[in-house]
Parts: sequence; structure tokens; C-alpha cells
Amino acid sequence: MPPDSTVAEQTGDAAGTDEKTSISKQSSLSTDVERTANNSSPTGVPDGGTAAWLVVLGCWCTSFCSFGWLNSVGVFQEYYQNDLLRSYSTSAVSWIPSLEIFFMMAMGPIVGVLYDRYGPRWLLLTGSIMHVFGIMMTSISREYYQILLSQGLCSAFGVSMIFQPSLTCAAGWFDRKRGAAFGILFTGSSIGGIVLPILVTHLIRDAGFGWAMRTCAFLMLALLTLANLTIRPYNPPKPRKLTLTELIKPLKELQFVLLIIGLFIFTYGFYAPINYLPAQAISVGMSPNLVQYLLPILNAGSLFGRLFAGFLGDKLGRYNIFIIVCYLSGIFILALWLPDSSNAALIAFAALFGFFSGAYVSLLTPLIMQISPMPELGFRTGIALLATAVAGLTTNPINGAIVDGGGGWGGLKVFSGVLAIVGTSFVLVARLRKTGVKVFVRY
Repeated sequence: MPPDSTVAEQTGDAAGTDEKTSISKQSSLSTDVERTANNSSPTGVPDGGTAAWLVVLGCWCTSFCSFGWLNSVGVFQEYYQNDLLRSYSTSAVSWIPSLEIFFMMAMGPIVGVLYDRYGPRWLLLTGSIMHVFGIMMTSISREYYQILLSQGLCSAFGVSMIFQPSLTCAAGWFDRKRGAAFGILFTGSSIGGIVLPILVTHLIRDAGFGWAMRTCAFLMLALLTLANLTIRPYNPPKPRKLTLTELIKPLKELQFVLLIIGLFIFTYGFYAPINYLPAQAISVGMSPNLVQYLLPILNAGSLFGRLFAGFLGDKLGRYNIFIIVCYLSGIFILALWLPDSSNAALIAFAALFGFFSGAYVSLLTPLIMQISPMPELGFRTGIALLATAVAGLTTNPINGAIVDGGGGWGGLKVFSGVLAIVGTSFVLVARLRKTGVKVFVRY
């Protein structure tokens, strides 16, 4: 074969190869573009799919076993005060649920750092064991210190290790639908707040305290087993050494600090109706048979409010919806709960406050995550939970001092309503730091 022919053939082969390569690259590029177009999130996270929604299912279970469980602590406090621990003061007994609520949140920064470094698996497993073991030990406890250690500490530490990691893990699977996902998973705590108080009350009466606690422990074991099987991170953690600079970095960001201050202050307004609405209703003559349904009504309203806030937050902006509904929560305290103590007004307030304050629970974590880098989500969420824990621990003594110190129920309601509005205002300022003075902007 002539040399020119060989060169021409090689050139043709090269051209053909280049053409095939070009076509292959174009095909690959086309596929990538098509995948991007089909993906609902520009960040590349799934924003749906079987694995993502299984994570939400597992997080629903942890929500039921954590916040839902804590919503029933009032039933235990009543039983302890009137029966098992009646020789102790109300103040001493109140430390059991107070510590349980506090440690669930206050462990946030430590749990957050562990999550950022090692992921959720061992935290969830350890927390599940401690929570179930603590409830089981409570079922055989008869002394104050035994209940304090088992329910107030062991169970509480367990709850802290299942609650926060599951939320942080769920965030990694969603972007545009994050509010909806959190709204759905937080209905677990609302349903727990409806079901568990009624269940525990009837079990204590019909089967005794021991079997009431053991039944709850078996229920928690089943749900947490499902959670451990379904919850997994979308982005596996990368262990790294944390420096002091990284730990204090969030506290140097003004928007983050304003948000934390706002959540801290709003917590004082949030817990007063939940903790004191039944007692205030009894003081104005509501029948005890009717009073027992006030908190289930509030939690039922909260269930729908969390769904509403989550789905609407994805459409109109999570900060926007949080600010609107939390302002309305404070307004209802001052405009409905404060001036009117009739049965109809108290029932209406329970439903409305539950509905609008539901955004505080379902959107609190997404607000933090919206302004935080993904590798720091655990630690930053932990800071927010610690702030709300301090407020949650101190709100009862402050509110009690207001009622007993001459302020009465009216003083408590004003304190609660004003702080709810002030706290929301700090969140508004945090939003304005990013968007400027623009009303109709999705954020």
C-alpha cells in the first residue's frame, strides 16, 4: 500500500476516532444535562426517592420517641406528685421532667460534633439503647433518686442522641423539599403528644405504673429499631480534627447570632402556654374532664401547623413563613388568651396557638441549615438546641415566680406574648441581614 494511502487511512481512522469521541462526549454531556434537568435540586441532593423518604420515616419514629415522649412528661409529673413521690415537694419533682427536656437539647453541641465526625449510626444505636433502658429502669424505680437517674438522666441522654442526629441526617437528603420533609417528620412528635398522654394515663390507671412504663419502652424499642434500619446519611462523614477557630466561627457570623438570640427569646413565649394552659384553665373553673383535652387539642393543631409551615416554607421561603406564624403566635397570646378565659376561648386558643406555633418546631432546624455549611450542620444545630435548652430549663421558674409574685396569670400571659414577638423580631432582623428591606422575596 502506498505511503500516502496509509497516512490517509490513519488520518481517517483518527478522524473517525475523534468523531466517535466527540459524539460520546456530546452524548455524555446530554445525559448529564438531562439528569440535571430531571433533578429537582440544583445542589444535586435527591430531594425525594425511596431512600430519602425511608430516612424521613425513620426520623418520624425518632420524633415520636423524643419530642412526642417529652410531651407526655406532664402525666408523669402529676402521678409522681400525687402518688409515687407525694412526700417530695412540687419543686423537687419538677426537676425530673425539667432535666429530661434540658439534656435532650443541651447535649446538642457535643452530639453535633460527634455527628459531623462519625455520622449517625453509633449515636442512634447508643441513644436507642439508653432511652429504652432508662424507661425500663424507671418502671422498677420506687425512690426519687432512682427516677431522677433513670428518667431524668439516662433516658434524656438517649433522647439527645436520637433526636439531633436524625434531623441533621434528614437535611442531607433534601434541599427544595426540606421544609416539607421536616414538616412531615415532626408530625411524629405531635402524634406522640396526642397519643402518649392518653395512653399513659389509662395504663397507669388500669395496669399500674410499672406496666405503663414497660409498655412505653416496648413501643419505643419497636419504633427505634425501625429508625436504626432506615436512617443513613446521604453524604458519609469525613472525620477531621476540629480547631478552636472552627468552633467559634459561627459566633462571629452576625446573621447566625441574631437567629440564635431570636430562637432563645421565642422559646420563653413558646413554653408558657404549653406548661401552664391546663393549670390556668382549672383556676378559672374549667372542668378537669375538659382540661385533660386541652394539650391534645394543642398538639393536634400543631400537627397540621407543622405540615402547613413545612410545605409553604418550601414555596414562599422558610424564614418568611416562620416569621409570619410566630408573630401570629405571640399575637394570639395577647389578643385571645390574655383577655378571655371562657371555655370556648381557651379551647380556641389551644387549637390556634398549636397550629401557628407548629412552625417553631418544624422550621427551627431548617432555618439553621439554610445559613450553615453542610460539614458544620451538626455543630451549628447543636448550638441552637443548647440555646433553646437553657430557655426551656429556666422558663418554668420564671413563669412560676411571675404567677406567685403578684403578676398572676395576666403577668405570665403578657410576659409570654411579648417575648414571642420580640424573639420573632430578632429572626426578622436576621432575615433582613441577607435580603435587605425587601418584602416579596423568597427566603
